[in-house]
Amino acid sequence: LARAMAAAEQRKRTIVVKVGTSSILRADTGDLALSTLASLVENLTALRRDGHNVILVSSGAVGVGCVRMKLKTRPTRLPELQAMAAIGQPHLMRYYDELFSALNQPIAQVLLSADALDSRTGYENLQATFTELLSLGIIPVVNENDSVAVSELRFGDNDTLSALVAILVGADHVFLATDVDALYSKNPSAQLAPGEEPAEAIREVHDVTAALLAVSVSKTNSGSQWGTGGIATKLRAAQLASAAGITTVIMGATQPEVIPRILGGSRDVGTVLLPAPHTVRNHKRWILALPVQGSLRVDEGAARALLAGSSLFAAGVRSREDVQGDWGERDAVRVLNDKGIEFARAVVNYSAEHTAMLCGNSSEKNEDLLGFSGPEELASRRNIVLLDASLRRSVGCGSAADLLAAAAPPPEP
Repeated sequence: LARAMAAAEQRKRTIVVKVGTSSILRADTGDLALSTLASLVENLTALRRDGHNVILVSSGAVGVGCVRMKLKTRPTRLPELQAMAAIGQPHLMRYYDELFSALNQPIAQVLLSADALDSRTGYENLQATFTELLSLGIIPVVNENDSVAVSELRFGDNDTLSALVAILVGADHVFLATDVDALYSKNPSAQLAPGEEPAEAIREVHDVTAALLAVSVSKTNSGSQWGTGGIATKLRAAQLASAAGITTVIMGATQPEVIPRILGGSRDVGTVLLPAPHTVRNHKRWILALPVQGSLRVDEGAARALLAGSSLFAAGVRSREDVQGDWGERDAVRVLNDKGIEFARAVVNYSAEHTAMLCGNSSEKNEDLLGFSGPEELASRRNIVLLDASLRRSVGCGSAADLLAAAAPPPEP
């Protein structure tokens, strides 16, 4: 009996489920898809009753606001988007509250802003809040605090937000529930040419970075008219989750009942994107959750050194053109290799302006170039996390073969 109880306890998971705007609003009328919401709520409540910790990340505030105001298209100006979010969020939460309350499942609204995660202290404070909510049996309903965003109306998108929340709570799985039921070898809705093979559903992906590259160079990555996400944004989110040892699943939002099957190991629905072979250590995972302020492109030698565990030095950034964005000291940036592929995140010691002054030069020249003494490194290895430590596959033009290659297990060493 003790062994059975222990085995049952081991099966309890922490699960983050993200549902997108295009899944909770009907494309034909713009009305809320109440049947989808009701099915989602029922299945998440069942998971919670089975002992799993469950967090729901829900898009839709802007879309619901647009519907309430009878707008035909999504606004583009930031003040309009903020206003629509302020109008739509309480209505969206009212529906969730009524549906969950009908099943006696308490929920909590958690609205996040990027500045809440701009330091390790903020990360740990949020972590404590989620831990307390989950210990009380609550299902937190998370969205970005869109109505007060000051630079962009998103962390990037809610796919990324769901991955960050998953990292924050140490989740086992993040489910991206969308209007596409899996990752396909090519656009499943595209017209086939004579003799062309139909799109093939990919059930398991071993190399998330390769899959992201294949999709990013294709022409099929676009969101709905009310939403902001596409398949590439889901793969970018999966890349973050994978680096933290979290399994990501792309699945149809109208089939939340498949979640227990996938947790049980089924591979006949959705697409399971597996964690990276070497994952980020717990004490570094907060870096993954920091808002990204720009990017640094490094040369091949610097990329190899970083993959081997080195710090980042200015000599590895060839020119000012390789410094993109406007950031300050201690901000987070993407680190790209010479092909433009993101493979790491770093908390930098110098602002973008000072980094541009230093790039291409040895550390001995830092003080002469800047006029003050500072750290030798642009970023210390203690503040660098690798998203893909292997980068073992090159990817071509975004063909079906590229995606299928990404799905394949790595070769035996």
